[in-house]
Amino acid sequence: MVQTQTASATKQLTMVQAINDALKLKLEQDETTLLLGEDIGKNGGVFRATGGLYDTFGADRVIDTPLSESGIVGTAVGLAVNGFKPIVEMQFMGFIYPAYDQIMTHVSRMRMKSMGRFTVPMVIRAPYGAGIRAPEVHSDSAEALFTHMPGIKVVCPASPRQAKGLLMAAIEDPDPVLFMEPMRSYRAQRETVPTDAYTCEIGKGRRLHEGSDISLIAWGAMVAIAEAAARKAEAKGISCDVIDVQTLYPLDRDLIAESVQKTGRAVIVHEAQGTGGLGNDIVSLINDEAFLYLRAPIERVTGFDVPVPFFALEDQYMPNTARVLKQIERAVNF
Repeated sequence: MVQTQTASATKQLTMVQAINDALKLKLEQDETTLLLGEDIGKNGGVFRATGGLYDTFGADRVIDTPLSESGIVGTAVGLAVNGFKPIVEMQFMGFIYPAYDQIMTHVSRMRMKSMGRFTVPMVIRAPYGAGIRAPEVHSDSAEALFTHMPGIKVVCPASPRQAKGLLMAAIEDPDPVLFMEPMRSYRAQRETVPTDAYTCEIGKGRRLHEGSDISLIAWGAMVAIAEAAARKAEAKGISCDVIDVQTLYPLDRDLIAESVQKTGRAVIVHEAQGTGGLGNDIVSLINDEAFLYLRAPIERVTGFDVPVPFFALEDQYMPNTARVLKQIERAVNF
């Protein structure tokens, strides 16, 4: 993690509180920073990620918008190319689809089609994932739609400390960033977080646990699942190298390659559907960079190739510790 300064104080925060803290700091630091989204003002957003900011900064900085995802993102593009730093909230990632055209044709291409005259320094915050018993279309993990879209960076924190640092880095980035927030992790843990401003480098993953037998590669809410599986595996004598990729595009190729070259085995864990998922790109990366080091086929643990089901079947859909442990043992015993 790269910090802009040494923090003089810390506090215990959940992920959603850390996100709120990052937004507050950036609004204080830079008057060109604006928030846009549905119900983010007086209500503080669906998950209260913007709670209290409307009262502090007013309706001109924390803007309640109509229910129009395409209109929100299109407005943010206009603001971004005219000197502002808009931060857009999608209430749920499953609601982002009406804005797909704006993101694909304008957000991600503006630098290229203006030949560098304009950049789009905007952030699209998108709560994603299953595990909170949400209704239909509220639990999608659609990251692969955007990691396959050149021109936009895709970031996904797994902890409160990383969420604050990565969000601040995303806001400062001159190019657009899709900032995925795992809803399941919003209030799952508290962590010591610096009160000052700091950034975590976009494009760099982090090793959470050093191991020698197998690499576990995950992001977002699945990082905790991978860590739990690693603890169970190590109780059986299997040493796990646990990698949180953090940035889904661009991936930290060096960290992933170094880990798999060391262990010779890999299990990739994500809750999006397996077909067309980002895990396939990581398999290709490993084949490019570490194929001759492999001792076993690369394993994946993913969601199934169906829409995220209603909450009665949600737990059966999502990867869990038992499924990850099974694939760890399969790779080690190959």
